Amino acid sequence: MKRWWAVVAYVIIPGIDGSDEAHWQSLWQRQWGSSAVRISPASWSAPDLDDWVDAVQEAYDDAARQDSDIVLVAHSLGCWAAASWLGRYPSNPAGGAFLVAPPDPHGPAFPRRAAATFTELSAQPLPCPALVVGSTTDPYCTAEAAAEFATRWAARWHLAGAYGHLNSASELGAWQQGWELLDSLTRQWCA
Repeated sequence: MKRWWAVVAYVIIPGIDGSDEAHWQSLWQRQWGSSAVRISPASWSAPDLDDWVDAVQEAYDDAARQDSDIVLVAHSLGCWAAASWLGRYPSNPAGGAFLVAPPDPHGPAFPRRAAATFTELSAQPLPCPALVVGSTTDPYCTAEAAAEFATRWAARWHLAGAYGHLNSASELGAWQQGWELLDSLTRQWCA
């Protein structure tokens, strides 16, 4: 039996300011090597939705040269870029979307000035299997709001526990629980 990590290409979609070297996305990307492609938007700190969606498309095209099974691995604001890309390009076959700690665009901590083009987004059903992972202590989104996004995205929902924004500050390292959750999303169609 083939294992998913050997036959899947990944599109890494970090949030605002990117994911630093201690972030689980960066650690996973290093582990996946050439099977992972990180988006390259014009700006990480002043994100523009159209630019980020274009960057997802470019990374997707690069990943598609690696394998036909592609999984989007998004964190924070990257979840909204991934969902927007899936909405604009539903015919691009993505095998799954792993959406971790989506921020609430209507919540009090959302970076409205920096991410102004993201503030009017709403969750719509996604055209591929998806899993949303949230935290009980995320300063950018309540667990209830994240669960509601999962419902509207027609995605599975998992509450990981009290891990803040599920980022480097959460000290997750390579985040074994996340790895297992990603495996649960992908193993059904890559076996």
